[in-house]
Amino acid sequence: MTRTARGGADAPVDDIAEQQRPMFDSLDPRTDEVVGRHPVHDAAEVGEIVEAARAAGRWWAELGFAERKKRLDRWRVQLVRRLDELAGVICAETGKPLDDARLELVLVIDHLHWAANKVEKVLGKRKVSPGVLMANQACTVEYQPYGVVGVIGPWNYPAFTPMGSIAYALAAGNSVVFKPSELTPGVGRWLVDSFAEVVPEHPVFSLITGFGETGAALCSAGVGKVAFTGSTETGKKVMASCAQTLTPVLVECGSKDALIVDTDADLRAAADAALWGAMSNAGQTCIGVERVFVAEAVADRFTDLLTARAKKLRPGGEPSADMGPITMSSQVEVIRGHIDGALAAGGRALVGGGDSVRPPFVEPVVLVDVPAESAAHAEETFGPTVVVERVRDADEGVQRANDSRYGLGATVFSRARGAELARRLRSGMVAINSVISFAAVPGLPFGGVGDSGFGRIHGEDGLREFARPQSVTRTRFKMPLNPMSFSRGSRTVRHVVQLIRATRGR
Repeated sequence: MTRTARGGADAPVDDIAEQQRPMFDSLDPRTDEVVGRHPVHDAAEVGEIVEAARAAGRWWAELGFAERKKRLDRWRVQLVRRLDELAGVICAETGKPLDDARLELVLVIDHLHWAANKVEKVLGKRKVSPGVLMANQACTVEYQPYGVVGVIGPWNYPAFTPMGSIAYALAAGNSVVFKPSELTPGVGRWLVDSFAEVVPEHPVFSLITGFGETGAALCSAGVGKVAFTGSTETGKKVMASCAQTLTPVLVECGSKDALIVDTDADLRAAADAALWGAMSNAGQTCIGVERVFVAEAVADRFTDLLTARAKKLRPGGEPSADMGPITMSSQVEVIRGHIDGALAAGGRALVGGGDSVRPPFVEPVVLVDVPAESAAHAEETFGPTVVVERVRDADEGVQRANDSRYGLGATVFSRARGAELARRLRSGMVAINSVISFAAVPGLPFGGVGDSGFGRIHGEDGLREFARPQSVTRTRFKMPLNPMSFSRGSRTVRHVVQLIRATRGR
């Protein structure tokens, strides 16, 4: 059984042109059953949709903060009312358990509420002090929308992750053209259609579907900004494409997130967090725990707790399963390769092993004694596996965690030194004595460093990411000293220098 998007041109539609256009299937990864058919938008169609969004964006921006908030609030209420309906679409296209899909949508709704309520305070016009030299100026700064924001989303969290850009971009006054993963186009279709029900006047939020070529067309269609979530390699291609038109980009890629266990940690809580961080969503989480560095003094106890819990987890397609399948079939071989490579290099599997890979499912795997150069230790696995390594102390754990080209999220379990250790980690976010908690806080910025990308979604930084600052000065009265004029007196600059020495020289 494979998980691929199947192409074709036999869709039962009325229009002759529509009948001839390329279509592709969306599949349930648990059964390979077709759950939807969607068009492959070509470059010309993408261009037309972007142009329509450009006009819609002008109308949307002119509504102002208060009117946009009313419409975003109506959308939020609708999402709450129809939560289980959208959760069903997520389950059908990703295979994840229903409660996991519901939890994803709870986060979507909370972030949408925050963005709509905070945007005017963050992006609205504010006064700025002119300083001593420009005391005759009234100064303001405000944030203008980019116009059209292109969002390219992933399949692992097909609603929550792209909505971190979509909701904030819409709140900032932009229109949005959304290109979901070819594995989860139905989720994108549902989101766009539900928004159109509360904002029917113009195509403020539009959808394009297809494969890499469709995403590339969006990058070169003249949008004001592109927000991308996906692999590092694809992120580099997006950046290269956008560079041709100097289109700014926000890039959120993968990682190899670490969890550090100090000697004074609550070991039961740490083991429970490590298990959830590593195995939830079948390990298909960009901020999931893939490496654990545990202080030698507590390593045996922590490992016993982790393995005992991991052995109880079971993947499956039924609602009661702990985790679902590997959504993208090609990732199964990556996971298999990392496990087999680690074992061949001398690593040991305390839970699972090579036989745990049973497509489309992978059972939990806990590895120890894995060499640092192994792919399982250095590269993103994106499956329900975790590498546990003993270290001398938490300080060595920080050093080992930072020895990575990635830097998205991290976790520290320590009663006394949590904040200290967190500050030294090279990552965009850190959770202390919890796991992945920062993603659920709407006010916190979310993003990485290094090969995990740059730019931020969520929080005030996320709102500013989708707007450009505009500074304005207005002359209120004539200054007695104006050095920026060819008609200035011979002593003008000398007086200005004296003024600076008197006010700024001590």
